[in-house]
Order: sequence, then C-alpha cells, then structure tokens
Amino acid sequence: MPNGTEEQAPLAIVATTAEVLGHPDGHRGLLNPVERDRADRFRRESSRRDFIAAHVLVRLCAARLLGLRPGELAFEQHCPGCGLLGHGRPRLADRPDVWLSLSHTEGVVAAAAGRGPVGIDVEVLKRPGPDPGLLARVLTDAERAQVAGHPEPEHAFLRQWVRKEALIKVGRTTLDSLAELDLSALPLSRTDGPADAVHPFEDLHILDRTDHLRGAVAAVVSAVPAVIGTA
Repeated sequence: MPNGTEEQAPLAIVATTAEVLGHPDGHRGLLNPVERDRADRFRRESSRRDFIAAHVLVRLCAARLLGLRPGELAFEQHCPGCGLLGHGRPRLADRPDVWLSLSHTEGVVAAAAGRGPVGIDVEVLKRPGPDPGLLARVLTDAERAQVAGHPEPEHAFLRQWVRKEALIKVGRTTLDSLAELDLSALPLSRTDGPADAVHPFEDLHILDRTDHLRGAVAAVVSAVPAVIGTA
C-alpha cells in the first residue's frame, strides 16, 4: 500500500486488453447489465474486448484505491447532459467522493481512480498522422507549429490529443473548444525519452506516459500527480 502523501494520489494503469482479460478478476461478469448490453453491440470482437477490458480495469483501479474487491463496487455511468444512466462519466453509485476515468483504443486500455478529479486517455502510437483539418479543429496555432517542428510529429500530435482528452474528462474543456485550449507551453517528449513526466497546468498536474512496451501514449490529469500501477 502507498503511504505518506501517495495516499492521496490517484492510481492510473495502462495495459493491453489481453493483460486485463488475463487477470484473475478480468472477466465480463464484473460488468453490470447495461455494460454487457453495450459490449454486445460491438460488431468487431476486438472492439468488444477493448470495451470490456477498460470497464474491468477501472474497477481494478477503484478497488485498489479503496482496499476492496472489484466485485464489491457498484459501478455506473451518468450523463450530466441528459441525466440518464448507462453512458457518460463513470462513477461509483455509493461513493461520490471517488472519481473514475477510463479509455480504450486498439488493444490497449487505461483507467484511473482518485479521491478528486481525475481523467485519463490513451492512444496507440501506430495511428497514422492526422489530416490538416483535424489539426485545425483540435490544436491552437502555436500547438500546430510545435507539432510541425517536432522530430516525431505524429507522436507530438497524439501527446497533445491525449492531454486534451484527459482534460475534457475533468471538465476543464470540451470537444468543441479544444482549439481554444493552448498547451504549447508544455514540453513534447520523444518516444525514446523518459517513460513518465509530470507537468503543472493551472491548478492541475498532467502526467505524460509513454508506454514503450505497449506502443501507446497516455495522459492522466489530476489535482495531485497520479501514481502509475500495473494490472
């Protein structure tokens, strides 16, 4: 168990879908009926597995944070826009003090749990570079110049993308206003750089994760710097 100031730190995990589903608790039986129904709607088996793995992993994070077993958690998703359950921000029904976040991409999933606002996003590095139209919609002029001048522009774009997605999940921005949120003051590492780096941003901390083993980049946004764990 962590001690000292780490007791207040959110826990974040990045793992492959196979790693999570191979965990002793990594089975779809943990999911509630709404989640299982959503999983069954995926046409591609790989996408279904990614969805299940992400929803299992967020329970593993929350269980470790609270010292409980994953099956003891009452997980749900709530949409503040329409007020309905089944989609929107994940949460624990009986623990409003705990924040949850999850993300899934092609074969890689990420999740985080904390006692304060926390958001996480992950993307695989093998994705092709974005088209100019997407760059204009999600990056500021300064960020686009920063990405264009980077020795690994595809990696640089993904880094800014996961940062902004994680900031959406803590309510700091929206999809429609990504091009108004400027993160160009934050450094952009190379894929051969350190695995983790933490950067202050306003009253938050952004933890950049470059997962060389899984070929992915992730970002965790929280008030207290997150701790990276393993599945």
